[in-house]
Amino acid sequence: MNANLVAVVLSLFSAVAYAAAAVAQERLASRHPGDGLLRLLGNGAWWWSVGLNAAAALLHVVALKYGPLTVVQPLGALTLVAAVPMGARVAGRRVSTAEWRGTGLTLAGLAAILVTASGPAPEDVLSMPEAVAVAGATAALIGLLARRGARPGLRHATASGFASGVASALTQTVTVAATDRSGSLLSMQVIGVALLVAAFATGGLLLSQTAYRDGLGAPLAMVTLANPVAAAAIGLALLGERLQGGLLGILLALAGAGLAGRGVVLLSRAAPHPAAVADEDRPVVDDEDHPVAAVLALRPETASAEPALLPRPANGPEHLTPL
Repeated sequence: MNANLVAVVLSLFSAVAYAAAAVAQERLASRHPGDGLLRLLGNGAWWWSVGLNAAAALLHVVALKYGPLTVVQPLGALTLVAAVPMGARVAGRRVSTAEWRGTGLTLAGLAAILVTASGPAPEDVLSMPEAVAVAGATAALIGLLARRGARPGLRHATASGFASGVASALTQTVTVAATDRSGSLLSMQVIGVALLVAAFATGGLLLSQTAYRDGLGAPLAMVTLANPVAAAAIGLALLGERLQGGLLGILLALAGAGLAGRGVVLLSRAAPHPAAVADEDRPVVDDEDHPVAAVLALRPETASAEPALLPRPANGPEHLTPL
């Protein structure tokens, strides 16, 4: 089987797992917006989302073994495409026409990018100095994006995408170096870069959890866009990866990127906030911890022990004029 085809199939499964994890994270963030990391560590649902992320990451790692960054990373945009119907299903609504239109544009853009990114399997890896330099520059950029200020959700989502993209590039280095029979499996390069992968992957997960407090669509769109940008920049600049087709291939890739970007923007704008959908249906209550309060919230007339007095009719007996 063609190596690029294997990479594409694995990337598709990875995208679905990432989408399910993103929906679970967004639901937790909307239900418990003020919870910190320590509270999340005691939440079983959060650990399920972590498990889904880990499974998706494992599939992503194997995909990077068979395909170059310029093929594997653009398929990460399918995470948003899969998350849209998943999020709509969980919120109890239908996918809108604008969301389907965004999905079509995203898929068309990805197809154009894949045509120009069908290069050979990766052979070059980052050296230890290159890995440290990339990690340092990315950490500085993440620190700048994660500072306090306006619209923290989008900035945290961008930082999460950069962290995940760099983790993917470093993961490719670990995978190729570890499976190279000419080197040691426990070399300093493999161990050092593996530690950097763990740090950036964990940071990306926590940053995305914070970003999803503002909803799923826009933050996930930012993660989806920033991730392949960071990874592809490393692949093209440091790993010797090239787009196919010369100038025509570059123009096709740019057009595909524009289509995919437009599709992602449409998806992020069209998808309503799941919490807002829930507010339209019923009051937001913690029905797991307070089932009685949930019932009372759904039935406001039972919340008071005293029955409400009905207004007397204006033409009742008390208003009759005596003869």
